[in-house]
Parts: sequence; structure tokens; C-alpha cells
Amino acid sequence: MKVLAIDTSNQPLSVALLEDEQLLATTTTNINKNHSVTLMPLIEGLFKQTKWKPQDIDRIVVAQGPGSYTGLRIGITTAKTFACTLNKELVGVSSLEVLAEALANVEDCLIVPLFDARRNNVFAGGYQSKNGKLVQIIADQHIELEKLCDLLQGYAKVIFVGKDCTSFKEQLLEKLNSKKVSFAAQNFAYPQAYVLGLIGEKNAAVEVNSFVPHYLRLTQAETQWLKNHRETNHEPYVEKI
Repeated sequence: MKVLAIDTSNQPLSVALLEDEQLLATTTTNINKNHSVTLMPLIEGLFKQTKWKPQDIDRIVVAQGPGSYTGLRIGITTAKTFACTLNKELVGVSSLEVLAEALANVEDCLIVPLFDARRNNVFAGGYQSKNGKLVQIIADQHIELEKLCDLLQGYAKVIFVGKDCTSFKEQLLEKLNSKKVSFAAQNFAYPQAYVLGLIGEKNAAVEVNSFVPHYLRLTQAETQWLKNHRETNHEPYVEKI
């Protein structure tokens, strides 16, 4: 199976081409640039390196969220466009799971991938390794940091992973028993599209037209609308793409 993997869910941008679980080419950047400008040239460059044509791929795998609203829309819109125009399979993978997967061999420990969601909130989930495979223990969610710490009190060992963990390190050590908390090395801190592609090769394809980002929180427009229409029950008024 030939796979194009795309992760634009946060500031790091990562793309990769895989064939039967083997990495052929990949690029990862952590430059604060506009993903809408840089993504397609990076994909084009990988195709040139591998001498593939877009029609050669069998499946597109994309980070589905959580993460940046804009980043998710860029990556998922690009992935859906490829899937629709080329009639290829589409798979979405949790952006947090991609980080956790790098620690899949760490057993007897709760793996907590974490993104900064601003205002002392985070996106986080909880995973454990069982026989080298990740099992989700705590659902991916948007949560206050203090509430996350309360949620983790019952676990004997917790390892945090992700570049944003450093921003909350002091708070996490203060609120949790420092003896049971550890932080993954920086070489695991950034999502890799190769890992994303490996996960996506094993997952089932989805229906392209109904595929939407997992924001895990309301958009600013939805929040403002609810503030001004508290008395009204409604379905979401903001398109997910």
C-alpha cells in the first residue's frame, strides 16, 4: 500500500510517503509559517524525490485533531481534495495518538500526549502500552490543566509527551507527585508523519464527504453565537471544514 501522510494539526508540519510500512521520504518543519503556503510544495517535493505521481498513492492519512483550527482545516481539506479527485481511500488519526505512538514500548506507565490549548487549558488523552500496542485509557479531550491533574491522580506513573509539555512542567510537577511524573525526551516531542502513516495503514478508511476535524471544543464563532443566544437550542451553525 502506498500512503501519503499529512499532519498540519499544530505548528509543526510533517508529511511523508510510505509503501507497505516502509518510509520512502518525509519532511518535518517547526517554523512558524503559513501551512496553506508550504504544505503543497512540500508534498510536491516528496513526489519528485520518490518519482511517484499523485495517482500512484492508494491512501491518504491525515491528522484529524485536536489542534489548531486553521491547521486542521488546511490539512484535512488537502487530504479530502486528494481523496475525492483521485478516488483514493482516506483515514483520519488522532493528533494526540501520533505523539503517544512514539512511546508504544513504554509499559507500566500512562502515556499522556499534550498540546497547549491556551488560557491554561490543554488537549490531552491517556494511553497505555500493552504488548507493544497502544490502548486508549482516557479519551482525547479539551480540559483545564488543573482538572487534568485531578484526573491523573490515580495513576502510579505518568509520562507526558509533546513539545508543549515544557510550558506546563512546573505546574504538573507541583500538582502531581513529582516521583511518579516524567517527561519524554525532546526527540519524541514532535509529531512525525511517518508514524501517522503507520497508524493509518492499519485503520479502516472513512467516507470522504462526511469526514470532519475533531476540534474537541467550540470555534470562536460558535462560542460567540451561544453567548448571544443562550435561550436557543440548535445544531452547530459553523461548518467543520
